[in-house]
Amino acid sequence: MLDDPAAMRAFAHPVRLALHELLMRSGAMTAADAAREVGVSQALASYHLRQLARYGFVEQAEARDDRERPWKVTSLTQDWSDVDTSPEKSAARGLLEQVMAERALARLAEWQERRGAEPEEWRQAGGIGTSYLYVTPEELAELDEGIGRLLEPLMARIADASERPEGARPVQLTTLLVPLPETGSGD
Repeated sequence: MLDDPAAMRAFAHPVRLALHELLMRSGAMTAADAAREVGVSQALASYHLRQLARYGFVEQAEARDDRERPWKVTSLTQDWSDVDTSPEKSAARGLLEQVMAERALARLAEWQERRGAEPEEWRQAGGIGTSYLYVTPEELAELDEGIGRLLEPLMARIADASERPEGARPVQLTTLLVPLPETGSGD
């Protein structure tokens, strides 16, 4: 559970999120290889990977030889709590959620631009949906946990490429559980 405001702010950096995502998708990778993929200098990638390591998001992976220093993620998921409602923690959580939502929206815009060139089965499968529910806080937490349980076997494929069926490709799933304010009529 991510609960350190400094770690939340550190993770909220766009280059760090891009590097972390790349390592999740591709597995262990050197700073030089990651830099090429993300489109930054090797020095910048190294700096941001060290910052991610400082807060426990990545760590050194086993090297094939003495020259390379690959990095790997420490966890395939990140979650955080706002039980401690200190202003510093609330601000850090808000920043992290904002950056992640902006990243997800940018991915949606990219998808919309290239959707026409995708095979029909992917055009049908990708997109966005929305639902409105009336739930208690406990039911909302249970729903979030249930979604996590459904995703576990699919997320196992991240770490073990042999588990991926033919034709599988990475998909970003962004879950937004946003309690809405009541209307004037109480609904």
